[in-house]
Amino acid sequence: MLLGISGSLRAASTNTYLMRAAAKAYGGDTIEADLNLPLYNGDVEAKGIPAAVQTLADQIAQAEAVVISTPEYNKAISGVLKNALDWVSRTEGNPWLDKPVAIMSAAAGRAGGERTQFSLRLCLVAFRPIIINTPEILVAKSSEQFDAEGNLTNDFHAKQLDVAMTALRAAAR
Repeated sequence: MLLGISGSLRAASTNTYLMRAAAKAYGGDTIEADLNLPLYNGDVEAKGIPAAVQTLADQIAQAEAVVISTPEYNKAISGVLKNALDWVSRTEGNPWLDKPVAIMSAAAGRAGGERTQFSLRLCLVAFRPIIINTPEILVAKSSEQFDAEGNLTNDFHAKQLDVAMTALRAAAR
């Protein structure tokens, strides 16, 4: 089972669309993570890990691989994604350890989220996943790359997704 994580909560998010395109290229069963979590707060944690956070940690642990698609907000990952990473780091064990992970981004700018991917790699390194490094999936001018139903229309990016998901499947075996 593949776990898809979009760093955006917006219903028509191009990162959610990109994550779904990656899941389709990966094949098999996919679960989409819900990052609509409470803000990390040590006082909340002292009362126990919220159920939604534990569900996310369990989904990561049970997945054979993870795809993360993140927007670029002010040169870094979204607050929603950072909050989820912070919460999961507070759960028992390390669900990310040796987990094959593909990262990608869709952004309005011409670089396609290059800085957000760098930021995400920095955040993930402490968890020690296996990050699939090639090819980089950087979808620039993302609002022009998907049709009204959220399907990826750019052949170049579709081919890159196929290569990346082949590498992710190989790492998951």
